[in-house]
Order: sequence, then C-alpha cells, then structure tokens
Amino acid sequence: MSKNNIMNTYGRFDVTFEKGIGSKIYDINGNEYIDFVSGVAVNCLGHSHPSIIKAITEQSKQLIHISNYYWNTKHTQLSEKLINNCDHEKVFFCNSGTEAIEGAFKLVRKYGKLTGNTDKSTLLYMDNSFHGRSMGALSITGQEKYQKDFLPLIPNVKKINFNDIDDLNENFNENVCGIILEPIQGEGGINVVNSDYLKEVRNLCDKYDALLIFDEIQCGMGRLGELFAYKKFDVIPDVICIAKGLGGGFPIGAFIANKKASNALSLGDHGSTFGGNPLGCAVSLAVLNELVEGGVISSVASKEIYLKEKLSELKNKYNVIDEIKGMGLLIGISIKINPKEFSDLCFKNGLLVVTAGTNVIRLLPPLNVTLQEIDDVINILELVMKKL
Repeated sequence: MSKNNIMNTYGRFDVTFEKGIGSKIYDINGNEYIDFVSGVAVNCLGHSHPSIIKAITEQSKQLIHISNYYWNTKHTQLSEKLINNCDHEKVFFCNSGTEAIEGAFKLVRKYGKLTGNTDKSTLLYMDNSFHGRSMGALSITGQEKYQKDFLPLIPNVKKINFNDIDDLNENFNENVCGIILEPIQGEGGINVVNSDYLKEVRNLCDKYDALLIFDEIQCGMGRLGELFAYKKFDVIPDVICIAKGLGGGFPIGAFIANKKASNALSLGDHGSTFGGNPLGCAVSLAVLNELVEGGVISSVASKEIYLKEKLSELKNKYNVIDEIKGMGLLIGISIKINPKEFSDLCFKNGLLVVTAGTNVIRLLPPLNVTLQEIDDVINILELVMKKL
C-alpha cells in the first residue's frame, strides 16, 4: 500500500487506521487507541454511531444528490431544525467550514455595499485566529505562518488584537462592514473571548451598521454544552459559521444569518454544487436528533466538570501543566514542555490528542464519551507526565 501518491501537506503520525467504534479507533494491525481528537471536533458522536449508519444506509437507497435547481425534503427539514434552535432566520448549506467562512465573507462585503457607503468593505479579524486554508479564509486568519507563502492575499481586511478593547475601538469605523471571531480560538490555543470585549464588539457593530460573524466551526454543535456556542455568551451574532460536528463525520457546512444579514444575498450571489445534498442533510438531521433530543448535549456540562477536576488533580501532582483552559468538551492543557513530544508519547501509549498554539494540548473527545473513558485517558496522561 503506497503512500507516495498523496501530496505531502500533513505531518502525519506513522499509523494507518481502518475502523472505529465510539471513542475507540483501531489501526491495520489491530492496535487500539482512545480518540480524543475526534477528527478535530468532527466526530461528535464518536465512530460508527448507529444513527449515522442508519441515516446513510436509508438515504443512500432513496436520493444521494440532486442539483440546487430543485428542493429536497432533507435540506428543508435540516434548515427548520437549525433555525428552530437559534435566533436567526436563514441558512445556506455548503460542504465544509472553510466554505462557510467564504460565504459569510461574501455576505458581509455585499451587506456593506448595500448600505450605500461604497467604501464600506473592511472586514476585521483577530490575531491568533484560524478560519481555513482557502485564499479568502486565509486572508482573515491571524497567523502569519499560514499566510506568508501565499501573499498577496485579499485586500481590505484588518487584523486586530483579540480581547483588546482599545485596539478594537481604534480600528472600528464607518468603513467596517463586518468583524469575525471565534468565541473560543481552537487552533490558536483554546483562548476564550472576554465577555466585556464581546459586548463592545456587538455595540460597535450596531453603532456602525456592521455584521458580527461567529466562527463556531470547532466550538459549536454542542461542544460547549449548547447546540450553538453563542448561547454560552451574552451576545447574539448576525452570522454563524458551522461545520465539523454538524455532520458527525460526514462533510457538511453552513452559515446561518439573521434577517438583515440574510437579505443581503440575492438570486445568483452564491452557490455550492454539493451543498444541501440529501445524503449530507439526512446524516446531519440524525446527528442533531442525537445531540438535542437524545440528550447528548445536556450531558456535556457534567463531563466538563469531571474532566477538569481530574486534570486539576494531575496539575497539582506533576510539574507539567501550567493552565487548564476552555469550556465544555473543548479543553486545552497549557504545558511546560514541548507539546509535540507530549502528544507523541500520548500516541505511543494509545491516546490520540492534538496540539494547539505554541504550548497547548487539545482534548476533543466525542460528546458522548463515558466517564470511564475519561478515567482511562487521565491514566494515560498521568503515565506520560511521569515519563516526562
């Protein structure tokens, strides 16, 4: 089995996986790992969940794809499900988080033009943020290491300091059409937005008639204990970008907008060949039913408390952890040693974790993880801390 035909764009571990069940995943040699990466917050119900298997099987026998020149039952049902669980009015379906960001980017630029101010085209974004790899998403990703080899990027964007109210006020004016932020910066190091900062962002958007975009691609879909992450904060955005957990492993993304924002896009302004296809929407409906009606989301808060208590015990016992960060089941451990070395040793002991920022280990378990599996992970983390 040759690996030479795949472009070398990922620093992969030396392992090939072939099956998984729940929080466990198995390589081609039968070795078992506990998966606390979850496809980077994608597999919210773990691997091979019966509801997802059933949805794929049943829908694939009926209708997999049609053009968006026509309606299909699943994408209308999914739109109703999402809108009934948020404070917004319209949804656009696509295939990924990056595509959701691109669509939201277009929406705010169009909104700015519709105000009558021809110069209203600046989009503010945060330092240390991550929004995707396409040229548009990359242009508003606040980390130079991802941008430098692809310059020049899209103009009329401005990076500002995350959680810095003074810098925010300095850069906000009548030519700003929108501002984008992650309520919790995932790849950037599990950095939570400050409540006062977020309220000032909302105030300035209202004052200057600009749109507030939340990138909930990693922190949404139940990961913080609410279906939408914004509900954990006292601010309602105009636009929400979602993906990852929305399909529980099946590729699907969306951006959702309130009335004034959604009205900016009109016939022919945006499109997506596979967006809203019946198979993807059927899977997403099954996932949301498990998350909401199935009670998965309602169990996140207690699991957060349990996991943080266990991590605090390790912090007090070993001189490895600086800080425990994050909310819900989006948890970061700031460590005093090389995070790559730490994650490699976790891998050798049967635990999958992913790094973030400069010194953070991300823990992203399936939302239906059991307390026993959390205990098993804590035991592996303790073993790694002893060795290091």
